[in-house]
Amino acid sequence: MIIDRGGWSHYPTGRCNPHLFVQPAGVSVRKSFLLLVAALIGAPFAPGQAAEPSFVPVLRTDFPDPFILPVDDHFLAYATNSAGTNVQVARSSDLVHWERVRDGGRAHDAMPVLPAWAREGWTWAPEVAHVGASYLLYFTARERSSGRQCIGVARASDPLGPFTSDAAEPLVCQRDLGGSIDASPFRDSDGRLFLYYKNDGNAVRRPVHLYAQPMAEDGLSVVGTPTAVLGVDSDWENGLVEAPTMVKAGARYFLFFSAGFFGWPATERFSPYAMGYASCDGPLGPCTPAAANPILHSFDTRDAGCLSGPGHQSVFEARGRWFLGFHAWAATSECRPADARRYLYVAPLDLSGPAPVIGMSLRPGASN
Repeated sequence: MIIDRGGWSHYPTGRCNPHLFVQPAGVSVRKSFLLLVAALIGAPFAPGQAAEPSFVPVLRTDFPDPFILPVDDHFLAYATNSAGTNVQVARSSDLVHWERVRDGGRAHDAMPVLPAWAREGWTWAPEVAHVGASYLLYFTARERSSGRQCIGVARASDPLGPFTSDAAEPLVCQRDLGGSIDASPFRDSDGRLFLYYKNDGNAVRRPVHLYAQPMAEDGLSVVGTPTAVLGVDSDWENGLVEAPTMVKAGARYFLFFSAGFFGWPATERFSPYAMGYASCDGPLGPCTPAAANPILHSFDTRDAGCLSGPGHQSVFEARGRWFLGFHAWAATSECRPADARRYLYVAPLDLSGPAPVIGMSLRPGASN
């Protein structure tokens, strides 16, 4: 896995160690010019305080499980419930400068009213697809009757909502497997729609898998039976895979996913949350996890800076290029937990080869 540090106008030039994110945290990265200048002027280089960090947040507010949707000449990002909303939304014209959408003095809620089957306060991981004349919001919420997290879909004519659903039941809910979360829609090049999701087995000490299931043309229902396309197969996943994102680039299918516990316990040096991918033969698999996984994980080095718990990715194409959105935990200058917020990051993503290549993240203040 190569981390590319050049080519996009909002991030610096140069190149990272190609093994930065597949080696244990703390591996050194060569940026000899910057280090030489620092040595000459006596400037200290503390962990987490790199002069040119590899990843810088573009939105410094609590914005977990982000999903980014290109809309005409701008971008909308949706995130897990926070700030008194079910589905919070942010807007950007350039992927670098973001602001949360507000209704007067309050944060905008893209889905202010949940369907009857869902309980308030547990609305997670929203993703939006443009299907026909409608925008469809796929989300996770707590089912009143079972207490499980389940998947729903709501519809709106505007990507800002309000998204509404009169469904009496969830779209998908594997109650006997712990529930279902992290719904992600995918349209193949032939026009077929699929829904990817995770059974929430870790909530009930059951095995966890990622599933793919065909959808009806209108995107409002699933058809057939789900296919398990990925399970836990490596120690770094710590018994948990989630947040599936299927992408087709050329003839290649990539299934991105996150793994491990999402939090940052005070007793741990880093959050164990990390990101991997699998190569798939088609939208229903089979899928083979990459030997280089995880492709993005926590680190703290004097050269590359600090990142803790990167994951729950969003992969999207805009203006002829691929990008990767994800969250990571807010950290102090010493790379310790700052508070309970997860910030939004956006980085260029090269999918032209057999393995994804992540660039240095976009950042405010860089030259255009």
